[in-house]
Amino acid sequence: MAASRSPKPRLAVVACMDFRLDPLAVLGLDDGEAYVIRNAGGVLTDDVRRSLAITQHALGVEEIALVHHTDCGMEGLTDQDFADRLAQRTGIRPTWRPGGFRSAEADLREMMAALASDPHVPAGQRARGFVYDVATGALTEVSH
Repeated sequence: MAASRSPKPRLAVVACMDFRLDPLAVLGLDDGEAYVIRNAGGVLTDDVRRSLAITQHALGVEEIALVHHTDCGMEGLTDQDFADRLAQRTGIRPTWRPGGFRSAEADLREMMAALASDPHVPAGQRARGFVYDVATGALTEVSH
């Protein structure tokens, strides 16, 4: 069977892993129209940055969309408290940052600013942020 010659996506999406959020559907995209990177909270971790750099420099991505949602378990989570609880339960403090944030909008603005200054992710300068309302289905763009 011959390899597919279909065009590669030009969009990378960073989104929360919450089951109520389907990033492609929310953005009006079909399967194969974007690279989707998901984690708890849609947090901009080092691994997400690595993936974004790869999608740009090796796969041709030109745009980035960041998608958070309402009623997210990471909103209001305090990194220190969560790490303390894990250490208490397991006897080992995590070496990674949980990534809690005070509000979806504020976190998106911080992520957009961080990406705008990342030399390895040039499309980060034009990254767009959105909040999906899980109750209404509304998608709201967050300004820089």
